[in-house]
Amino acid sequence: MASRDFDIVVYGATGFTGRLVAEYLAHQYKGRKDAPKWAMAGRSLDKLAEVRGLIGASPETPLIVADASDPASLDKLAQSTKVVLTTVGPYQLYGSELVAACVRAGTAYADLCGEPGWMREMIDQHEAAAKASGARITFSCGFDSIPFDLGVSFLQAEAVKRHGKPAPRVKGRVRKMAGGASGGTIASLTETLKAIAKKPSLALLLKSSFALTPGFEGPSQPTGLIPEYDAATGTWTAPFVMAPINTKNVHRTNFLLGHKWGADLVYDEMVMTTIGDAGKAMAEAMAKANPFGESTLQPGEGPSKEEREKGFYDILFIGEYPDGTTVRASVQGDRDPGYGSTSKMLAETGMALLENKGAGGVWTPGALLGDSLIARLTANAGLTFRLED
Repeated sequence: MASRDFDIVVYGATGFTGRLVAEYLAHQYKGRKDAPKWAMAGRSLDKLAEVRGLIGASPETPLIVADASDPASLDKLAQSTKVVLTTVGPYQLYGSELVAACVRAGTAYADLCGEPGWMREMIDQHEAAAKASGARITFSCGFDSIPFDLGVSFLQAEAVKRHGKPAPRVKGRVRKMAGGASGGTIASLTETLKAIAKKPSLALLLKSSFALTPGFEGPSQPTGLIPEYDAATGTWTAPFVMAPINTKNVHRTNFLLGHKWGADLVYDEMVMTTIGDAGKAMAEAMAKANPFGESTLQPGEGPSKEEREKGFYDILFIGEYPDGTTVRASVQGDRDPGYGSTSKMLAETGMALLENKGAGGVWTPGALLGDSLIARLTANAGLTFRLED
């Protein structure tokens, strides 16, 4: 691994989110002692060169031509670097060959996947081979699901510190958020719905909170699909569009950690509205609405720099014990969730993978990188983890 040409390669660097990841690496680590040796990869050398200039990256930044439809180019890419960061989705269409290439090469991999059906396929196909080659395959390294995955981890560490045991019931509550879903997220959902139409058994898998924990089925979990009054927050709550992927990742993290938070963990996510009848009406309207609105965003499209900088999110986590004792923590991000913050999280996951010497396998960021990633995100990427009581 020491002889590889690069520390990190950003694959999909000419796409909207990939470009943001590359721009972050170019500027955040410019002139720093810990600056990685990194490269930009994509299908078109001319487009890569154009983007390199537009984002203000060094003209010396290497460019690599690689294409999801050309497995040999992906093998070459994987063999050239220690870490691959990929924004080329939907992953169920364009990701499988790259995962396989990284597994063969023993290369660390991180993506922005929110497609649990495909993730389960990759776990089943590659877990054993990744363990053997040392490849650390790390899914869901953006807004889905890092703030939630690491938020629960942060909360439970405090719960154990205070009470000697983890909280068996944890609630994730989106308190405030500005900034919409990405075009890639919408495309991924569309492809997942197509996959279910072709293979109806996939719907049963996707309904389960334990779809990513092969061989383990925990206790019954709240559906999060029906508006409800939440006494813990004193507000009405509505369904949260990212909950179906985030909850699966939180349970996989717990599973990979040997059920450190208990085999009986119950976890759900919802969006807080407000109090009284107004809160109830708002929650009911949100439950009926199309979560993506009338968005016409396509993969590769996204908001302006100003819109990204105006975006933010604030997520509350509440750990509850049977005797009524609670522990509260929160995670805040300083950019819009789908692009500005997500691009920084993926880049810092890549940096954390460079430092991490963990075993090969198919991981979550929380299980593999944990506190080291929290530290990086806090220091560099505009995230804040705080205790609230």
